[in-house]
Amino acid sequence: MQAMLCTKSTESFRAKTPMTIDIEHSDDVCILHCKGRFASGPDLEYMQARLEQIKVMACRRLLVDFSEVSSIGSMGVGFLVAVFTSVIRNGGGRFILAGAQPFVLQVLEITRLSTVIPLAADVASGLAALSMAGALA
Repeated sequence: MQAMLCTKSTESFRAKTPMTIDIEHSDDVCILHCKGRFASGPDLEYMQARLEQIKVMACRRLLVDFSEVSSIGSMGVGFLVAVFTSVIRNGGGRFILAGAQPFVLQVLEITRLSTVIPLAADVASGLAALSMAGALA
């Protein structure tokens, strides 16, 4: 009986905090507004579909807003690496991850992705960095 209560609690929590990835295209910059928990689970197909959509858009400058992402697991790390790779491979592409929360930053540091993926404190500074990168290109 106790396990059943725990499962219901987990399902209830997941229902309140679904993972979402909203895509905004502004001028020549794509912005991914990410929310929720980027961890393994039923969101895998959703994440793969969003990744394909991003690839089709062929964004050369991409800002990923992680200010509302509470946690990240291996699936989320894989998503970031796949998006980063698809943008960078797109001749002269630029990628910035903005607003990462402390737990997410810790995961990026442990995996050493923080040495590869450019980070910005927030969306405004990330957009400024992308603008500077565009001016230099």
